[in-house]
Amino acid sequence: MTRVHILGAGTPTPMPTRFGSSFAVEVGDEQLMVDCGPAATHKLVQAGLWPTDIDYLFFTHHHFDHDIDYPCFLLCRWDQSIGKENRLQVYGPNLTEKITEGIIGEDGLFAHDWKARVGHPLSQRIFVNRGGTLPRPAPDIFAKDIGPGKVYSGKDWEVTAANGEHVQPYLDSLAYRLETPDGSVVFTGDTQPCESVTTLAKDADVMLCMCWDDQDTMDDDGEGSGQCGTTGAARMAQAAGVKKLVLVHIGPNLSRHGVMEKGIGDVKKLYDGELLFSEELMSFEV
Repeated sequence: MTRVHILGAGTPTPMPTRFGSSFAVEVGDEQLMVDCGPAATHKLVQAGLWPTDIDYLFFTHHHFDHDIDYPCFLLCRWDQSIGKENRLQVYGPNLTEKITEGIIGEDGLFAHDWKARVGHPLSQRIFVNRGGTLPRPAPDIFAKDIGPGKVYSGKDWEVTAANGEHVQPYLDSLAYRLETPDGSVVFTGDTQPCESVTTLAKDADVMLCMCWDDQDTMDDDGEGSGQCGTTGAARMAQAAGVKKLVLVHIGPNLSRHGVMEKGIGDVKKLYDGELLFSEELMSFEV
């Protein structure tokens, strides 16, 4: 069984019902995440999952709405562990290694936290009571900067990356394709419609595609470059032959009734597959 959990379905603009981007996927008995936006750790638990069960994290890019909860996730996963869990593996574009070391390395911004929990008797007692054995190990994270191509293979799944087109040269952006026994899932990350992501998504069972706003509004406001709106997402999904299009990274304007219904109608005029307008904590099987 492969199940996708939409933890964050929003943008950098906070809303009561959506904020930032993050997704979790269960593939058999393995669990992975894509991006770690605002409150992703809390949303993960709300979805019925647990940080220590996540063994793989893939970043599409390093805008804050995709990675701001990374320090929380790293520290929470380590703090809740008893030293017997799998080593967390983190993959992403340039800066992934630097950010990881800067958060939780020996001289990282949060080294004071884990060093206190390693050394203080109270923290040691809590760790032992949980099932751990002293001495308590320091955090040990495998982080790797990656580019396009094959990224990682799990027990019965594989992740491949392709370049997206977002805010280069300031930040690199990647899209991911996850192949599972139940089907293929593509996470576009933040990108404008482009050949590289369309090719990556060819004949995919599901594509989670950013959809910032109504395309007409974006074009009128000069916001059509570097990101997908309604018809941009629809055209890319249709060109790729995707079976199910899930709209994510939805902005405040498109979340309003009236605009939302127009946007859904515009997508359906161009895309003939199954369409899902996502909400946070929604999940579905592939």
